[in-house]
Amino acid sequence: MRGRRRFRTAVAAATAALLGAGALSGCTAGEPPAGAPATRAAPKPAPRPTPLWDVSPASVAAVGDSVTRAFDACSVLDDCPEVSWATGTDTTVNSLALRLLGPEKVATHSWNLARTGALMAELPGQMAAAAAERPELVTVMMGANDACRATPALMTPVADFRASFETALARLRKGAPKAQVYVASVPDLMRLWSTGRVSPVGREVWKLGICGAMLADAEDLSAAADRRRTGVRDRVVAYNRVLSEVCAKDERCRYDGGAVFGFRFDGGQLSPWDWFHPSRDGQARLAELAYRRITEE
Repeated sequence: MRGRRRFRTAVAAATAALLGAGALSGCTAGEPPAGAPATRAAPKPAPRPTPLWDVSPASVAAVGDSVTRAFDACSVLDDCPEVSWATGTDTTVNSLALRLLGPEKVATHSWNLARTGALMAELPGQMAAAAAERPELVTVMMGANDACRATPALMTPVADFRASFETALARLRKGAPKAQVYVASVPDLMRLWSTGRVSPVGREVWKLGICGAMLADAEDLSAAADRRRTGVRDRVVAYNRVLSEVCAKDERCRYDGGAVFGFRFDGGQLSPWDWFHPSRDGQARLAELAYRRITEE
């Protein structure tokens, strides 16, 4: 009897405890257990960061060589900056500056600081001059003259080419840290030879000494001539690799991805006076390539 009484007492106590627990939980339904952290509101989505690259810059400075000065595009042995692919005002070319700024702002919001005959070693000085204008975009087309020497032995060494380009970007960043940079690849000089050599006028003009490393003895198809031209082309490929690699380290720099090098130009895009520099039509094609790359989202 005593054991049975203890058993009933234990069952009653356990039942009461369970009922009490049920009542307690019923009173707090929908509330977090004691000691549990309070529920937090869903976080608001973070605002999208402002992209570093602006597809519509409000000012343009151009640096480079004779191509950006539109040498031999309008008349013999003369610059013609009004048809420059970068900053020209000629509507038939429709330069990069015209496309980005409109005709009313080209004169006051763009600067052509290129120089005919310039080598990459001159780019740091041109970049410093560009930085002084505080442009939102700087275009760079430089390097063809470093390969177009009288002989292959005189071509700029790749290491020197790299050092000059790195110094040039550093000069720009010192004076205009937020300026965007568009870097055009060096054109394919081998294609220049293969396109122009079929022209009697081109061959005669080249005999005056234009880009001897590639264009000398244009009709010579010997193995030695082929090795010489291939060596020049390889140097251009190496220059373009430098432009790509150095530009990639700068978050505000865009390389053209080899667009100028790979452009399949023909005689219509070459100057009728030297069969070397771009004609008006060639300048227009360069403007289109640059605009397409700069305005990519």
